[in-house]
Amino acid sequence: MLIDNHGRKINYLRLAVTDRCNLRCNYCMPSEGIDFVKNDRLLSISELKRVSEILVSQGIDKIRITGGEPFVRKDLMKLLRHLSTLKGLNDISVTTNATLIDPHIDELKELGITNINVSLDSINRETFERITRRKQFDTVHNNLIRLITEGFNVRINFIVLDGQNEQDIIPILDVMKHHNVSVRFLEEMPFNGGSKNFNTIKWNYKAILEHIAEAYPNYQKLESPKESTSINYKIEGHAGTFGIIPSFSRTFCGSCNRLRVTATGDVITCLYGKPKANLRDLVRGETNTEKIKETILDAIGNRAKTGFEAQEKHSKTVFENSMTSIGG
Repeated sequence: MLIDNHGRKINYLRLAVTDRCNLRCNYCMPSEGIDFVKNDRLLSISELKRVSEILVSQGIDKIRITGGEPFVRKDLMKLLRHLSTLKGLNDISVTTNATLIDPHIDELKELGITNINVSLDSINRETFERITRRKQFDTVHNNLIRLITEGFNVRINFIVLDGQNEQDIIPILDVMKHHNVSVRFLEEMPFNGGSKNFNTIKWNYKAILEHIAEAYPNYQKLESPKESTSINYKIEGHAGTFGIIPSFSRTFCGSCNRLRVTATGDVITCLYGKPKANLRDLVRGETNTEKIKETILDAIGNRAKTGFEAQEKHSKTVFENSMTSIGG
């Protein structure tokens, strides 16, 4: 079992498999993109398998595959097949932009990997293309509908961007009201490769809820697991739910149960903090498993209590990275 220095049980791993993405969302990276790492610096599939096995043996029972865009990696299904066989791993999920998932939907269902988060920041074609800088709206929409109709547990992640897509908050709830889908609105975070700096945001979690309440006053708050990052609600007459994630306000730090491993092997114990260790050379070399476990335990034993505390330790450089390089 993994317990951090604040007594929090860590059982959830966000495992990035690539820093590459086929979209160029303007809140994630500059228009020219970022310097993606060379392939030899990325964890191989066998190395990702080993990292996963070690962490599951230490008590991780939930793994979310992230990127970049995970399905950019052509050998991703090899990893997912392996993860589906690990005893003690109860939940495997994927966060994706849904542009490349179509050929894998049938096998994902066969493997029992049905928890899929789809990043979708607009249901309007023009706004979608302006934000993503790519013309993939139809592909994303069609794959989203297929996932929903084939019974996947779909959660839509919608980052609320001031001056860009706030006009789509209510319409996306309108469109999804007949589907058993959770639409989750996220506060914007300044992990954009240094293309934008801000210390406050207009669309914080309270403003998002107030905006929704004006259109849908008949909603109720749902009880959520204590480690949940989202505050969840149900609108009367809607088949699904909506949630709000205070990713910038960071109200959920006290119960955080997450650990991140980036595509290059960095161990990140807080999204707003610096990496605590790197596992790539350890799993790539002759290092025994016990040494790798000790490295992970040391990282978790030196964890910031909150995202604000983690940010203070490198406040001048914390937001220079792109979200795609941190691991979603």
